[in-house]
Amino acid sequence: MAKSAKGTIRVTLRRGINKCLPSHKACISGLGLRRIGHSVEVLDTPANRGLVRKVSYLLSVEGA
Repeated sequence: MAKSAKGTIRVTLRRGINKCLPSHKACISGLGLRRIGHSVEVLDTPANRGLVRKVSYLLSVEGA
């Protein structure tokens, strides 16, 4: 596992979002994720942690 920059977390989309609620799809796009297997580094803020917590069943998180 690679080290992430201080104050960031790496989020990876692990499941598809076809049958998800519209609010969950909005959380995924708010995190900047586009397709299964796509990873992004986001700032470790309370707002981003809330997005991650809401759709945690679709994601894997590193550096948390």
